[in-house]
Amino acid sequence: MGGTEIRRRRDGDIEACVDALATVHEADRYPAEWPADPGSWLTPHGLLGAWVAMDGPTVLGHVALTRTEEVLAKEAGLPVAELASVARLFARSEARRRRVASALLDTVRAAAAARGVRLVLEAEEGGAAAIALYERAGWRHVGSRTDDWTTADGRPARMRAYLAPVEPVGQPAAIR
Repeated sequence: MGGTEIRRRRDGDIEACVDALATVHEADRYPAEWPADPGSWLTPHGLLGAWVAMDGPTVLGHVALTRTEEVLAKEAGLPVAELASVARLFARSEARRRRVASALLDTVRAAAAARGVRLVLEAEEGGAAAIALYERAGWRHVGSRTDDWTTADGRPARMRAYLAPVEPVGQPAAIR
């Protein structure tokens, strides 16, 4: 990935993360509605950790690891205690061909493996690029449901739940 570094997010990164998120929102409507407090949105309830992809001082992407909600655990068919969730994963459009989102996903998978839990996530079915990323990485679609919000094009959000593949035994997990 060239000069890209993935590291734990620091408090001082929030402003740059919000700036990066604004470019993603402009290009892709993610998040569907711009949050009133985007810094807080990047720090969701149940946060276990967050990482950023950096190119010098520029945030290229972001991912968070959170506790899993019961509804998602039910779709995955596993107890909440055995799961953690991927949240707030995004990469600037100019960073997407650099495998930034894939590297962030690998980082959060290693963090979950270090905790002894398996990852789950939800993606809105209109997010074709995100869904393709998860499916290429071996994530398994385990359920769908209609959520209580509306997409940018005015339809009820249809959320697709995914379960991460089991980590190969003996694969090293490097987290900075």
